[in-house]
Amino acid sequence: MTYPMNLRKHIFHTALIFCGFFVLLTNLQAESTNTFRVMTYNIHHGEGLDKQVDLQRIADLIKQEKADIVALQEVDRNTERTGKRDFPAEFTRLTGMSCVFSNNWPVQGGEYGTAILTRFPITKREHSLLKMVGSKEQRGLLQAHVKMGDREVVVMNTHVDHRKTDEERLESIMEFATVIKKKAELPVIFCGDFNDVPGSPTYEQMSALLDDSWKLIGEGEGWTIPAEKPRRRIDYIWISKKGPIIPLRAWVPASEASDHRPLVVEFQLPTGK
Repeated sequence: MTYPMNLRKHIFHTALIFCGFFVLLTNLQAESTNTFRVMTYNIHHGEGLDKQVDLQRIADLIKQEKADIVALQEVDRNTERTGKRDFPAEFTRLTGMSCVFSNNWPVQGGEYGTAILTRFPITKREHSLLKMVGSKEQRGLLQAHVKMGDREVVVMNTHVDHRKTDEERLESIMEFATVIKKKAELPVIFCGDFNDVPGSPTYEQMSALLDDSWKLIGEGEGWTIPAEKPRRRIDYIWISKKGPIIPLRAWVPASEASDHRPLVVEFQLPTGK
């Protein structure tokens, strides 16, 4: 059927307007939310259940789980036990992500601490050492400010005391409370190995500061250790209370790359206007 010229122009212009509106709506929807994944993982200085140090399989697991932010504990740099390898540099190369590292404790001629990997731009890095209470291992808190669209998010990573007494862990959480208060205007994602289980004084004190992502969205026990047959939950991803970050789902992938299993949580962060 042939339409008059004026009618054809009208149909064409109407189609252009409709297409433009559809593209605008799609862009607005894309800008209104940002879905991303966070992993926390104690990598046991890269040593798996087979006693082999293998960073490639850890990097493969990170890519397999499509993690956008990764908090690693027990990270070596230039230590004798891991052949003087620079773990942060290797993870940067293997994952293609940016990395910040904190040295908490000198070990075997090198450094030992925590690291944060991310595909988002890092705008600021902070590191502080935590108070020691009768222990021989220095612990710390690593922070990275990352830019996600038009939002800035603070990612924190720690690995607190492992002893049966909880005195040092509780002291560390008092220090965390001070830091979190200073960041009150920004969304916080706090990852780490807390060496204590739900219901413990350590857990209850952290719960007063932040929300446990697994408790909000996880299904099952969420056990992360020991890796072969997990029976305890000591690895956590905490988020700001009543904040803009929304947990969508959480899971614990099976892996023998460390003596822990990683915890992964997928989040949504509203962005744009």
